[in-house]
Amino acid sequence: MRLNLPLVLTLARVAAIPVVLALFYLPVPYARQWACVLYTAAALTDALDGYLARKWNQTSKFGAFLDPVADKIMVAVCLIALLHAAPAGMSDVMEGVLTAMVAVIIGREITVSALREWMAELGQRTSVRVGAIGKFKTGFQMTAIGMMIWETDWPILPWYEVGYGLLFIASVLTLYSMVQYLIAAWPMMRETGTGG
Repeated sequence: MRLNLPLVLTLARVAAIPVVLALFYLPVPYARQWACVLYTAAALTDALDGYLARKWNQTSKFGAFLDPVADKIMVAVCLIALLHAAPAGMSDVMEGVLTAMVAVIIGREITVSALREWMAELGQRTSVRVGAIGKFKTGFQMTAIGMMIWETDWPILPWYEVGYGLLFIASVLTLYSMVQYLIAAWPMMRETGTGG
């Protein structure tokens, strides 16, 4: 395996995960904000490494595998940390909704990953490509997580609350996109029967 810039960016995103988590919990001033900065930089490399790999024809099987894995682990780790460190003043209802949103987003990633693997075994992987809704979902989700990690309000912008609202939108889009995947896969499910 030959290292190239797109692959290095993907590996750097993986390496950033424990650092973001450590900064998130570090009890020093501005640690959460530095965690947000690093998280944002890692999120930006997600689009950049894929673009460069295609432009420079430096795609690889390992990179194609690692890229989505890095994204999913980063999202899952950050969501669990946000749930664990929910603000002390958050109402039980809001915390319950946050729990549901985290469960929906992580559950969707597990479901769709399993579905893609199963469809690939049937030679039907192209039936479950990411659609426009999935890309909008990712945009809302990544922005929401970054704002909630930042947490500290500016005078005119309640970062955490705005991020919470964006995460709710992302959760709705998450459910919708999962239903789209399942609808696309249903004909093959019905024909193939159960397995496992």
